[in-house]
Amino acid sequence: MTATLAEDRVSTDAASVTRLVKTYGRGDSTVPALADVTLRIERGRFTAIMGPSGSGKSTLLHCMAGLDSATSGEVRIGDEDVTRMSEAERTRLRRDRLGFVFQAYNLVPTLTAEENILLPSRLARRRPDPGFYREVVSTLGIADRLGHRPAQMSGGQQQRVAMARALVGRPAVVFADEPTGALDSRSSGAVLGFLVHAVHEMGQTIVMVTHDPLAASRADRVVFLADGYIVGDMFDPTPDRILDTMKSLGG
Repeated sequence: MTATLAEDRVSTDAASVTRLVKTYGRGDSTVPALADVTLRIERGRFTAIMGPSGSGKSTLLHCMAGLDSATSGEVRIGDEDVTRMSEAERTRLRRDRLGFVFQAYNLVPTLTAEENILLPSRLARRRPDPGFYREVVSTLGIADRLGHRPAQMSGGQQQRVAMARALVGRPAVVFADEPTGALDSRSSGAVLGFLVHAVHEMGQTIVMVTHDPLAASRADRVVFLADGYIVGDMFDPTPDRILDTMKSLGG
């Protein structure tokens, strides 16, 4: 029975944290960011993380993605224990198995859109599947922008290039930190629509931090943080239900 449950967890969890604690500073200047957080991210689902400013949501995302180290507790990507990895091993994990989409796009200004999209694969000496590459680029509507550099594209187009870069390698998990925060409502809707499509049509797993109830309502599940603790968990969310919960948290 125990073995079956363990196998089940590995097969259904894309990522998980167990009793995760993260503090900054030492002694009297210690600042707690996360306190005893346990969370499972199911494979093939779209999970949003919300909370008031300073609640720990970006810290949680960064710890899960191996961008920051835990003070204590366990972080896993699939069945790999990230907390036991060296920095070099975490770097390889991020390069080979994870995708990232951030508010600032993080595109290389001297490279074309296509070169930016393919950069992680080339660094990993891996060739992405040509058919899947064409599907991602076409679905995102950037096929006619592949020869353009970031300065020649709108913010929405740059974010879609960043999303293509995160997805073409078929990562185990895509982590997105406020991916629509710098976009207008039309571009934001297009980006969120693609994230939903990537999950439900391409089988991708996405974890997104956002402050926007409309953006979070596109997810399958919303996890709420306050003062470093998980204080709520909502499935099949709506903007009104999310807004009511955020008001109760002071966000």
